[in-house]
Amino acid sequence: MSLRIYGNRQLKTLPGLDTRPTPAIVRQAVFNIWQGTIAGCRWLDLCTGSGAMGAEALCRGAIVVIGIEQSGRACGIIQQNWQQVAQPDQQFQVLRGDVVKRLSTLTGQQFDRIYFDPPYAGQLYQPVLDAIAAAHLLTLTGELAVEHSPDRTDFATPEALEICRQKNYGSTALTFYRRINSDL
Repeated sequence: MSLRIYGNRQLKTLPGLDTRPTPAIVRQAVFNIWQGTIAGCRWLDLCTGSGAMGAEALCRGAIVVIGIEQSGRACGIIQQNWQQVAQPDQQFQVLRGDVVKRLSTLTGQQFDRIYFDPPYAGQLYQPVLDAIAAAHLLTLTGELAVEHSPDRTDFATPEALEICRQKNYGSTALTFYRRINSDL
C-alpha cells in the first residue's frame, strides 16, 4: 500500500492494519494549523507508523525530525520514506522501541512541534503526555498535537501543559497542547 503527501510524493506503508496512517484530511489540517511554523523547526513524531507526518514535516522544511516507533518493520519503511524526501541540510532519525522508554533518552532536547498518534484503544496517552512534560521536550513556543478517537477523553492534561485547541475530523480528533509557563 502507498499514500501521497505534500508535493504529490508517494510513501510506502506496511500492508494490512499494522499501522494506521493519519488520514489525509487530518494531515492537511495539522499542517494548515501549524502553517508558517514548520520551516526550521525541530519535529518529534511519536508512534510514527508509516512516517507520513514526519515526511510532511521534512517536505515543509523541518530541520530535524525524530520518530519513535515500536515496530521494526515499520522503522525500515519510515527510514526509506524519510530518506526519499529529506534534503541534505535536514537531519532525521528513527528510534525503535517503547515510546515511553525512548522519550527518556531525549531528555535535554526540545522540539517545536510534537505529533503523537498512538493506537486509539491503547494505554499510551497518559504515560506519554506525562513523559513529555517531565522531560521538558516542548519548547516555550512549541505545540503538541495528540491524535485520538473523538470519544477518548480518559487522559488528563499534565500540570505543565494546557489545551490550546481541539478539532474533530469524523472518526479522528486532535487535541493541541502548549506549555503554560517558562520554568518547565
